[in-house]
Amino acid sequence: MKHRLKSLAMAVAIAGTVAGPLAGAFAGLAAAKPLTYELPEETAVFKPGPGIEAAQNNCAACHSADYITTQPPKMGRPFWEAEVHKMISAYHAPIDNDDAKAIIDYLAATY
Repeated sequence: MKHRLKSLAMAVAIAGTVAGPLAGAFAGLAAAKPLTYELPEETAVFKPGPGIEAAQNNCAACHSADYITTQPPKMGRPFWEAEVHKMISAYHAPIDNDDAKAIIDYLAATY
């Protein structure tokens, strides 16, 4: 029992030694003002084409049209199919099946 109390006392002492400086360091974070910045005006736009609405409504919720326009050109349907499915599975984009098909059709035909 005596050994347990000694171990407990040592653990409390170590915790106090570590927590003290950390508490001071984190105290400044709580008082820090949030940073603000202005994003530049969007210059990239989706090319016109059938299905543009599905792309604008879904894709632009997470990224600009720049992401699409900077992809390699003329990669074809398999490339865009993989990209759209990656957005859904890896990034959890909330795109339903009908919109996913419309987006893939649009990207494959337009880009």
